[in-house]
Order: sequence, then C-alpha cells, then structure tokens
Amino acid sequence: MDGAVQPGKDPWSSVLALGITQITAWGSIYYLFALVMQPLQASLGATNNAVVGAFSLALLVSGMLAPLVGGVIDRHGGRAIMAAGSVLGGVALCALAHVTSLVELYVVWALLGISMAATLYEPAFAVLTQAFKANFRKAITALSLFGGFASTVFWPITALLIERYGWRNAVTILGLSNLLICVPLHLFALPRRRPAPARPHHAGVASNNLRAALNDRTFYLLCAAFTANALVFSAMSVHMIAMLNAKGLTSVQAAFIGAMVGPMQVAGRVVEMLFGRLVSPSKVGFIAMGLLPVSLALFLVADGTVATLALFALLYGTGNGVMTIVRGTIPAELYGRLHYGAINGAMASPVLVSKAVGPLAASLLLAAVGGYGGVIATLAVTAASSVLFFFLATRTRMNARYSPGS
Repeated sequence: MDGAVQPGKDPWSSVLALGITQITAWGSIYYLFALVMQPLQASLGATNNAVVGAFSLALLVSGMLAPLVGGVIDRHGGRAIMAAGSVLGGVALCALAHVTSLVELYVVWALLGISMAATLYEPAFAVLTQAFKANFRKAITALSLFGGFASTVFWPITALLIERYGWRNAVTILGLSNLLICVPLHLFALPRRRPAPARPHHAGVASNNLRAALNDRTFYLLCAAFTANALVFSAMSVHMIAMLNAKGLTSVQAAFIGAMVGPMQVAGRVVEMLFGRLVSPSKVGFIAMGLLPVSLALFLVADGTVATLALFALLYGTGNGVMTIVRGTIPAELYGRLHYGAINGAMASPVLVSKAVGPLAASLLLAAVGGYGGVIATLAVTAASSVLFFFLATRTRMNARYSPGS
C-alpha cells in the first residue's frame, strides 16, 4: 500500500501535479528549441552551429547542477527549488523573446539550463522517492507517461502560436505558462517539508550518501552505461530522418517511421507499469538497454523496406521509453533512497553532457567515414558497450530474488 509522507496527504496528487508540470516544462523549454532554432538564426544573423551551441550550453549547465539540486531536495524537499526553477524558466523564456545578440542568447539559455536542472525528470523523481513509502517505482513510471506526451502536446501548440503571433510572442506565452501553471502546482501540490526518510525495503540495500557512491565501482559502471546509451539516443534523435532517407525512404516514409518512436516510448512505459513490478529494475534495464543495439543492428542490415524499419522503430522507441524509468529507479535499488537526489543527480550529469555532444559527435563521424553506414555501426557498438557496463554494474542485483511489492 502506498504511504503518504504527511498525514491525510495523498502522494498521487503529487504525481498528477508533477505530471502537468513535466509536460509544460519539457514542452515549453526543452522541445521549444527545435521550433525556434531557424527563427533565432534569422533574427540574430547567426550560423546554425552558433545557435545550437546555446542549447548545448543549457544541457551542460543542467548536467553540472543536477547533483547540487538533488542534494537540496534530499535535505529540504522539492517544493521550493522546483517552484523557483519554474519562476526562472518563465522569466528566462520571456527574456528569450527579446534577445538581440548571441551573447544575450547564451546567457538566456544558461538560465534555462538552471531551470531544467530544477524542474525536469531528475528533481521530480527525487520528490517521488520521498513522497512514496512504497511503490515509488510505479509513481516514477506514471510520471514518465505524462512526460512522454510533452512534444505531442507542445509542438503543435507552439507551431500554431509562432504561425499566428510570431516566435517572440509565442515564446513569451510559453514563459507565462510556466509562471501560471507550474509555479502554483509546485507550491501548493508538493509537500511543504522534507518527509521522514524512508527505510530501505530491499534486503541488503544500504542508504549510501554521495561520497560513498563515488567510492563505489558500480557507480561508475552505471554512469558509463547510462552515458553511452544516452549518447546513442541523442545522436539518433537528430540524424534519424537523414539516415532513413539514406536507406532510400521518401521524406513521407521517413517521417512516418520517425513518428512511430514517440508512441512506442509511451507503449514501453505502459508495459513497464503493468508488468514491471514482477521483475527487478535491474532486469528491466538490461532488457531495455539490449533493445538499442538490436534495433540498430536491424537498421544497419535493413534493405530499405518500410516494414523492417518499422520494426526498428518499435524496438528503438520501446527501449528508449523504458530507459527513462530505469534511470530513475536503479539508483534507489542499489543505493537506497535517503540520498537518492544527490546520487541520481550525479549519475545524470554525464548523461546530460552526452545528450549535448551526441549529435555533434555523429556529425563529425559522418564527415570522417563518408556515409551513415559507418555511423550506425559505431553507434551500435557504443550501445552494446552500454549493455556490458550495465550488466557488470547490476549482475549481483539481477541474480537476487526480487519482491514484487517493493
């Protein structure tokens, strides 16, 4: 039975509130960049690389601050810092609507990176590990279902706002959505104080602090696994359509295959929610990570038929969707929940950095090898290495008996 951290307080209300704020924050900040990239280039007279660099800076800032934000949530709860992150995000988006130079653009996206560190999955997951005495994994899965719809909801809304009012007014409206939607929900729906620490419910799981985790070989194996996995996904997210075109697909066919990834991510999370309680997070993670190299190997040998590449999208999207849950639950399984925020934030730092450099790395590799075949093969090997790292990190836990009630 799920337990609330405060008498009479239903922890599922926090899931609902955070679900709404995740859709809004991911949609209005993270996914915004793809739609304003070209208008920013035109308005500032800047190159594509210069503008993309601002977004990469935001991801780097977010990654560097993730452990700090997680530690604050461990000590004080997430209400204040998530609300402050939403205030900063709203103000920074309104400032983005008025940038006139690259310097201003980089300053604004650095501020948005701070906002993302305080409002996206990592801090939200830390809040849920405190809000639930048991079954926090189910809560994390439920929250990831909300986040999976961020681009589905905000891309068409943002595109419509840009078409009708121009990109500057559209960004201002998105900034106001953070101030009017996310700030009140963070302030009034999240616990007002840090709950009492939950006791470990897995036999043999100690509540390690960040310093102890940093002295543990397993921590670095997990970081390597998550980082390699995220690098491949980030590279594919930018280059997938071009890769599909290189396979001989038309633009419409490539868009159809690419559009399958989002629903498959959500489908994977639904399956994990329904049946994941029967299997340890370690085993789920091993399966989800294994889907990535398998899907890329299938892509590599595909002859350009839509059916084969649709199967690739199914495996690829499912694995990507479940990995969000795995990254949120594995730190608690291996290190306990007392210092979850700091440990999970430290693991997220290299992941966010890899997301920033993945697309550029793939572009440089493409220029070096002269075709996408070599790029896909390299990404497949990288994905396979992430599976090996993950297995080495969690093999003891995967062999242990798992209690579905945990």
